[in-house]
Amino acid sequence: MNRRLRLLAAVLALSSASALADVTLLNVSYDVMRDFYKDYNPVFAKHYEAKFKDKVTVQQSHGGSSKQARSVIDGLEADVVTMNQSTDIDAIVEKGRQISPGWDKALPNGASPFSSLQVLIVRKGNPKGIRDWNDLAKPGVQVVVPNPKTSGNGRYTYLAAWGYALRQPGGNDAKARAFVAGLFKNVPVLDAGGRAATTTFMQRQIGDVLVTFENEAEMIAREFGRGGFEVVYPSVSIDADLPVAVVDKVVDKKGTRRAAEEYLKYLWSPEGQTIAAQNYLRPRDATVAARFAKQFPAIKLFTVDAFGGWPKAQKTHFDDGGLYDQISAGNLRK
Repeated sequence: MNRRLRLLAAVLALSSASALADVTLLNVSYDVMRDFYKDYNPVFAKHYEAKFKDKVTVQQSHGGSSKQARSVIDGLEADVVTMNQSTDIDAIVEKGRQISPGWDKALPNGASPFSSLQVLIVRKGNPKGIRDWNDLAKPGVQVVVPNPKTSGNGRYTYLAAWGYALRQPGGNDAKARAFVAGLFKNVPVLDAGGRAATTTFMQRQIGDVLVTFENEAEMIAREFGRGGFEVVYPSVSIDADLPVAVVDKVVDKKGTRRAAEEYLKYLWSPEGQTIAAQNYLRPRDATVAARFAKQFPAIKLFTVDAFGGWPKAQKTHFDDGGLYDQISAGNLRK
């Protein structure tokens, strides 16, 4: 009897050790990345189990990027954050103190494993003849874009339009401001995030053009079919780096640092980069990029550095009382 009890105790001890070895990660991300991480997470889990002989489960939280950052600051225990602009991660560093300074040096490419850009999604046949940014400010054109106050997607659209206006003959900040004001005057509804904006455009059938990340166009094709819309590449767009970071305070509390760091590091692996390319995210790996070159049209790009970098752009354009708020108030008065 004692021997049987000892055996039972040993089995229970082994079971407990196995259960303790299993890891659960929470990835807090912006909302148009649902499809990528749906494909990436099971591939990573197989890699992690093969490498460490432990099981890992990855849970997801999606929404407008700035709203997601605010949730982490307010206590949502993310092990990793995968955002679409560095200021959202910087806010977690400065306001929440959950991420250590220098996070952008912890991984290659400024901790951005891939990039994207803003494209124009129009109805099949392009009935309004939309070809470039200037068409979005014309009378009678309804533009669907997420709110720049809550969404990095919306901020990239705003800056892409501003940068386009600056690059026109005689372009200056005054003309850019007037152009962006005209564009946002044509926005019938401001959704909190990019996926909500897609729902407004595709399901609610509101708007003539949806401005969103390039990879969102592929999601639309998979979910709604390829027959109801067309993708228009403007003459110039903004290069959107998509940064990631470990939430140090959380992983040290939970004991999940190894899994969290491996989760992000694997994004740069050939497998991670291939899944990114398959989801129309522009990969960093040159070999993978060459394999998928045909699906990524060459386009003139500028970066947020044209605005002095994200901290300056955020303060000038998107902080409370900034140029976006001034433009919105002016549009309301008209």
